[in-house]
Amino acid sequence: MKVSAGAEFIITNFFYDNRFYFEFCARCRAAGIAVPILPGITPITSVKLMTSLAETCGASIPEEVRAGLARIAEGDAAALAAFGVELALRQARELLQRGAPGIHVCTMDRSSAAAAIVRQLRSEGLL
Repeated sequence: MKVSAGAEFIITNFFYDNRFYFEFCARCRAAGIAVPILPGITPITSVKLMTSLAETCGASIPEEVRAGLARIAEGDAAALAAFGVELALRQARELLQRGAPGIHVCTMDRSSAAAAIVRQLRSEGLL
């Protein structure tokens, strides 16, 4: 409906399994939607916030992500931030290398993670 009303691009909700982005794109293309589709990437900066957002929007948290979070000591904000940035970087690299036209990094008022992701992707020539 938004594309029919004039939207020139789509930004997806966040996800932690890139498969969902590629499947969504395939369904959109099959339905005749040809505008660029930007994947929404939300770096994990808070387990509580991640869980709440996932519950609110119906996003799944893969076992690989849960296992990685379980290895981080409770209260270790620096380790959590590093894990969140690295996970987002892995996602973004694959998405961009497989044809995503860009990425939308959700900051959730925590811009340092987003800035680190963009800096790294630029240094790798992906942005």
